[in-house]
Amino acid sequence: MTSSTSQQELFRYLEDRFGCAQACSDCARACAVRAGLLGPEGNGEQERVRRKGVMCAEVCDATCVVLSEQNSLDEAGTRVQLEWCRSVCLETAEILDGQPGATKAAQACRACAQACADFSALLTVM
Repeated sequence: MTSSTSQQELFRYLEDRFGCAQACSDCARACAVRAGLLGPEGNGEQERVRRKGVMCAEVCDATCVVLSEQNSLDEAGTRVQLEWCRSVCLETAEILDGQPGATKAAQACRACAQACADFSALLTVM
């Protein structure tokens, strides 16, 4: 943020940051629930889906923390975190697409990926 940033731009930045953090939180919750439903005793495919869900939940949770803390990372560090989250969410959504009953979790992953991409784009503008 520069000193020439207008108040309206600052409000948009804060709203988008909060929106992205909320999408990350929603995705983390959906993936954790989904992974919990599968359990570690599943077959090879179920275990792969469970592990990916756990990883996505952890990455989303970490991203939410980064976005919620003030001045925790510089802009470059925040971008890296957002890209990592976006990438993991899209991979997880693709894996969840083939699973029965996983539609809502896949949608949460895609919404989070989009929110991360949108917020990262906003950082470029500001």
